Amino acid sequence: MLQLLKIEWLKIKKYPAFWWMLAIVALTYPGINYMFHSFYENIISRKDMAGNVAKFILGNPFAFPDAWHSVAYFSSFFVIVPALLIIMLVTNEYTYKTHRQNIIDGWSRNQFIHAKMMDVMIISIIVTVSYSVVAAVFGFYFSDAVHATRWAEELQYIVLFFLHTFAQLSWAFLLAFIFRKAFISLGVFVFYSIIIENIIKTYFRFKEWSSSEFLPLEISNRLLPMPNFLGKINAASNEAYKQALANINWHILYTIIITSAIWWLCYFLNKKRDL
Repeated sequence: MLQLLKIEWLKIKKYPAFWWMLAIVALTYPGINYMFHSFYENIISRKDMAGNVAKFILGNPFAFPDAWHSVAYFSSFFVIVPALLIIMLVTNEYTYKTHRQNIIDGWSRNQFIHAKMMDVMIISIIVTVSYSVVAAVFGFYFSDAVHATRWAEELQYIVLFFLHTFAQLSWAFLLAFIFRKAFISLGVFVFYSIIIENIIKTYFRFKEWSSSEFLPLEISNRLLPMPNFLGKINAASNEAYKQALANINWHILYTIIITSAIWWLCYFLNKKRDL
């Protein structure tokens, strides 16, 4: 297992797209959160009654302990960046026939999937570390002395962000593994995640069905519900926020189940398909 990890790391670290991905994450994560913080500042900086009420109701979502949740939610919008890297890493194996060479060199079919799972794990860890650094910087910068002492609260969002990222990258891996072509895999990933699943969710809401929470990507999306300050807009939003928090434990279970099913399917297909 350690040997597989070393081999995969050698592949990744020599791959320019990997470093480009790190650079993009390093820019987009603080960028998107700073944008939403600026939006928040514009609301509470108003000198009228609405600004004072907003400041009282919303609090500071980028101070501790809420920073872990707020930054995780907004950073999750950019899962497409590491997903693109996973798709490229997998499809390159088929484009350059390196998956065959691995088998010739003595790997079993299962070891090939083991190695790709490690890729997904490595990228998920790196992305999670990037998110954690951004959340910590925002939290300490925007917290007063009292709130800074609460930095250790809500650290569970680090684990939830990792699980969310790993689950969504596993979905990206499955598409790349099935289609073997980067352009097709990325197209399907983007089209489904942005268009198809949202259409299905809208239809379910129109029919007043609750089944949308079991859609492949929605399951892990619900690990990171909208932040507290967005949930305080009105009574209905606040109630929905509380319910979303209450359902997180169930969605941890659902995410583990569907992610395990994805990897089981990959192992199964890899045994049956031609190299």
